[in-house]
Amino acid sequence: MRTKCVALAILALAAVAVPATGQDSRACNIKGNVSTQGERIYHVPGQKYYNDTRISPSHGERWFCSEEEARAAGWRKSKV
Repeated sequence: MRTKCVALAILALAAVAVPATGQDSRACNIKGNVSTQGERIYHVPGQKYYNDTRISPSHGERWFCSEEEARAAGWRKSKV
């Protein structure tokens, strides 16, 4: 029984730690974009190109729920 509880807890944590592709953008509104040079850059609301940035999961792009999460995944903040 304990093993089953631990497995369920791990699955629950994984679901929280990795947001779904179609997540609610109000909850996780940081855009992780891959540049044409392959650089992984994140954009936060209010930055110059935030509204123009589109996320294409098929290109490895994704949403983040915090800047800390984006940096931990190896992405850098947009300079503009």
